[in-house]
Amino acid sequence: MTNETNNTPELKEPSLLDSMIPLVLLIIMMGGAVYIFGDGSSFGPNQIALLLATGITAIIGLKNGYTWDAIEKGIVKGISMSLGACLILLAVGSLIGTWMLAGTVPTLIYYGLELLNPAIFYAAACLICAVVAMSIGSSWTTAATVGVALMGVSEGMGMSAAITAGAVISGAYFGDKISPLSETTNLAPAIAGTNLFEHIRYMLWTTIPSFIIALLLFLLLGFNQDLDATNARIAEMQVLLAENFNLGIHLLVPLVVLLVLAVRKMPAFPAVSIGALLGGLWAMLFQADVVASMNNSEFSGFLGNLTVVWTALFEKMNFSTGDENLNSLLSRGGMSSMLNTIWLIICAMSFGAVLEKVGLLKRVVSAILHGAKSAGDMISRTILTCIGTNMVTADQYMAIVMPGRMYKEEFEARGLDQLNLSRSLEDGGTLTSPLIPWNTCGAYMSGVLGVHPFTYIFYAFFNVISPILAVIYAYLGIKILRVTPPNLKPHMVETK
Repeated sequence: MTNETNNTPELKEPSLLDSMIPLVLLIIMMGGAVYIFGDGSSFGPNQIALLLATGITAIIGLKNGYTWDAIEKGIVKGISMSLGACLILLAVGSLIGTWMLAGTVPTLIYYGLELLNPAIFYAAACLICAVVAMSIGSSWTTAATVGVALMGVSEGMGMSAAITAGAVISGAYFGDKISPLSETTNLAPAIAGTNLFEHIRYMLWTTIPSFIIALLLFLLLGFNQDLDATNARIAEMQVLLAENFNLGIHLLVPLVVLLVLAVRKMPAFPAVSIGALLGGLWAMLFQADVVASMNNSEFSGFLGNLTVVWTALFEKMNFSTGDENLNSLLSRGGMSSMLNTIWLIICAMSFGAVLEKVGLLKRVVSAILHGAKSAGDMISRTILTCIGTNMVTADQYMAIVMPGRMYKEEFEARGLDQLNLSRSLEDGGTLTSPLIPWNTCGAYMSGVLGVHPFTYIFYAFFNVISPILAVIYAYLGIKILRVTPPNLKPHMVETK
């Protein structure tokens, strides 16, 4: 059937079955990919599953009257939303490569091994990342700089990479969440219609207790380390680093410059790119022997060194230190190391874009909201919607914007202050994004830290505890704010 006035197809409202078919099939295919390919599922199998689910969703859209042209435009729009993240990933790959070559990361590892006690390492790593992320407002930059170094320190101490990654992510997202410089911290109140600093103060009720619990858990895990074996491994690692690199405080200049640029709110892509180029310059100035030893080209002197640095920007450099674990740790980086992650992001964004374009996502959300009566129901379902949106659209910004727009009027109609909504958007949207392998944040953290999200999810304590605590608060009526008539009381009151 067509509309007689403009000859365009009449669009059918999708059924709940329409909405569930691609989601259920995606879950089955993702589970099958993990079962068959194991840790290699993110290197192709998951991408194929996402593309097949995209095709199934497009077929449902065509059945309901959407044209392929409209669906294709939706895909292009969805992918375009992720291009900023893809550019940052490429820049981070270059940064890791040149900072390894320049000795910046090895120096951070060396001094980290000197200063950090194994018994408190996990908790200290979490706190360090929290402070840095709060200062610069970026969990991504924190993970790509301090996080990478802490992963190296962890390797040097013979400690768990999964727990360290969980500590880095917990700290980075805590600092990001409460920093007024953070994009998501500004986005959530903007969507909900609340004040930024009121939003941050209100988030503290779930954020601080969750972070304290996380720190205690990291302390408990740290106390179980074999300190004698760890101390022997630390000494061995420091000797190898000192033998293979010219170490010194001056090698931390690229890190300081990047952090200053981040604090001054320079966009991430140019800031990280500058950091990568500065790392290349530092490598030529201060690691001449290392650079010369890695020159396999026909050129010598300055041109040969330039060739090595240029290569580090786009390809992994292979270090040979006499220790396989240290070689694996240092031989990282280059833009090419991020291409698989970008592939995963593009496939995931395509699926989420088609799901939204043909109305299936909205249909699922309306089904979730049906029957919600109490404030606890509203907040818990908002958090679940954010988690679900993170899974199907693969983007934390979408997980904040879409549920925020959909639930804003409903919160107001039920007399719930919009601060409840803005906090829920962060608890459910921001914090769970790095736990999903095909989400832009999960793919990014996995690519940068070298640990799969299904491995570190058990140790990203803060990211898991905060949404759970928010739901508990909601049902117990703790810090649930209701709008009251202006002639009775000021802005809001708490209620159970």
